[in-house]
Amino acid sequence: MIDLEELKQKQEEKQIQQIKKQLLTQILTKEARERLGRVRLAHPQLAAQLDLNLMHAAQAGQIQEKIDDQKLKKILKRIQEEKRSFNIKKWDQ
Repeated sequence: MIDLEELKQKQEEKQIQQIKKQLLTQILTKEARERLGRVRLAHPQLAAQLDLNLMHAAQAGQIQEKIDDQKLKKILKRIQEEKRSFNIKKWDQ
């Protein structure tokens, strides 16, 4: 028996993915989308973080023109640096 709630959830996820793809198509050049696809394959968590950053920036009106490959590389570098700058220090007692 098909679970209607599960089916509804899958449809919603598919719709969200379509909206995300459409938004990324609007704000990224072809080369930048290709790079994002490669990042998504190699580093899914980084790609998810990048997706969130791009969508928030687009919704906030911070993106005035399409993001090209060079700009995307800078954004990726900034995200990676932010992740690396978080350190946990062990205190000796």
